[in-house]
Amino acid sequence: MARKRKPSSNNTIIQRRKKLKAKTDNQELYIDSMQDSDVTFCSGPAGSGKTSVSVGLACEYLMEERVKRIIITRPVVESGRGLGHLPGTLVEKINPYLVPILEEMNMYLTKARVENFREEGIIELCPLEYMRGRNFHDCFMILDEAQNATFEQIKMFITRIGRNSKAVINGDLKQSDLGHQSGGLLTCMDELYDIDGVSVCELDYCDIIRSDIVGKILRKLHEFNPAK
Repeated sequence: MARKRKPSSNNTIIQRRKKLKAKTDNQELYIDSMQDSDVTFCSGPAGSGKTSVSVGLACEYLMEERVKRIIITRPVVESGRGLGHLPGTLVEKINPYLVPILEEMNMYLTKARVENFREEGIIELCPLEYMRGRNFHDCFMILDEAQNATFEQIKMFITRIGRNSKAVINGDLKQSDLGHQSGGLLTCMDELYDIDGVSVCELDYCDIIRSDIVGKILRKLHEFNPAK
């Protein structure tokens, strides 16, 4: 009788990978838009999947060799009171801001694979402020927390898109940490939605999948105006 072959460790890793699957109708439209468009803008409240879904699709594109690299960036803007000067190299300084994205990647690719890809430069964490002058070909680019990016920063990010690359720009329009400074996400969404190759998606409270209570609380707080 033939003995069943024990799966290799590599197969085990692949089997443990989280698979991208839309959990709401809006998330399904978001995935379709990213696949069909060169540039996709997405707004939505915390927990609605705007980051998780885009990271999941980027990981799928990488594993299917539809792109050669994943580029992740976000504005380095602190929420609330700052932590002061952060020690270390440039990558070490930006790491705390990108922990949520790395956690998502670990689920889609496994932690070991993410670490290997980062060492090889296949996954790059790049501060938005340091992207000027670079070109990204055959890449899946994600600008996260774009509500904290200025109009000029978003325009600069878009102009970094190279051949055979996709760009996703997402953020929560109701959670800006720019203070009195004007953000550029809403302007770009309003002005670019009718360009061929550009998609604009909106996720809502009904798309929040962390916990039902999160959507209820955020909806109530966003209706609340402390100035009244």
